[in-house]
Amino acid sequence: MHRLCFYEFFAGGGMARAGLGPSWTCLFANDFDAKKRSAYTANWGEGDLRLGDIHALTSADLPGRADLAWASFPCQDLSLAGAQAGLNGQRSGAFYGFRDLVAGLAQEGRAPRILALENVVGALTSKKGADFIALCQALRDLGYVFGAMAIDAARFVPQSRPRLFVIAVRADIALSPGLISDKPGSDFASPALLRAHESMPEDLRRNWRWWRVPAPAGSNLRLIDVIEPNPRDVDWSSEAQTQRLVSMMDEVNRAKLNAALQSGERRIGALFRRTRLDSSGKKVQRAEVRFDGLAGCLRTPGGGSSRQFIVVTEGGAVRSRLLSGREAARLMGLPDDFVLPQRYSDALHLLGDGVAPPVVRHLAQHLFAPLLDMATRADAAA
Repeated sequence: MHRLCFYEFFAGGGMARAGLGPSWTCLFANDFDAKKRSAYTANWGEGDLRLGDIHALTSADLPGRADLAWASFPCQDLSLAGAQAGLNGQRSGAFYGFRDLVAGLAQEGRAPRILALENVVGALTSKKGADFIALCQALRDLGYVFGAMAIDAARFVPQSRPRLFVIAVRADIALSPGLISDKPGSDFASPALLRAHESMPEDLRRNWRWWRVPAPAGSNLRLIDVIEPNPRDVDWSSEAQTQRLVSMMDEVNRAKLNAALQSGERRIGALFRRTRLDSSGKKVQRAEVRFDGLAGCLRTPGGGSSRQFIVVTEGGAVRSRLLSGREAARLMGLPDDFVLPQRYSDALHLLGDGVAPPVVRHLAQHLFAPLLDMATRADAAA
């Protein structure tokens, strides 16, 4: 029986590996961050991850022949919250290092059957769509057909985390009609994705495939279900600190808080501080809260506004504190035995950069495994 194998680039703590599960074998992993390497080895052991810049790797560094190459390449230059340097930026430009490795493998007859790229949905509109077209052109030039899905992790875990997943399959692999559609489905085709597809040159669209992946059953898990009563890595805010957050709310967010207080129930919400423009056009910092059972999208803790707060209302009182590291891991869909960095900021950085394992698991079950099973059967019959 063929055992599924993969490479994991920009591996972080190995969250794609966590999603793929034990039926997949990691042949090689790579990341340039030493702290993330420590987290990776704490969870997966020594030997699989090579520390270093992807541009310094060659195909000779990659053992065997992988069925899948996963790449959650850096998003900072593509994110709407970033400097928007684009795909040619210093960080997001690491995609081209990945492309060069795949090209080297192809020259040796070892091109992975599937490439999976994960990034922020801002990749669709970066440089007015030119970056997404460049990415798709690179995949075509490597000899792949491709398609994309916009998937929010909120369909699997209690965290709003929309991400773009570009899945490419070697063009020589026959695709089952059950895995592709002649039109976009309603589940994972966002308006931005539809516009990006329409803006492609006609010759590039010929390599596009609309992947047929079923919608998940949905998650019954809510934010309140992952919250710890007294986490060890963060302290509850003082009453003055909590009131400071409340004072930063506008009328809309104050109304959400008041509704939670008046419900008479214990309610848990998530809060971010944002810079907004007031009625005079002046920049002011606002506290924006939600009580819809979801946390906001986890971010790397690069500044105060990127840190997410928990707001608890009960008995007419309001309490607040930062989200803990373990709570953040649960929001990503990681088990409680997943080893986190000891430093709070390192744990949040690792998780904020990661991919939600349940989304990877869904893609593996409903797309990767059927594609690879078909390809293996075709190879055996040849």
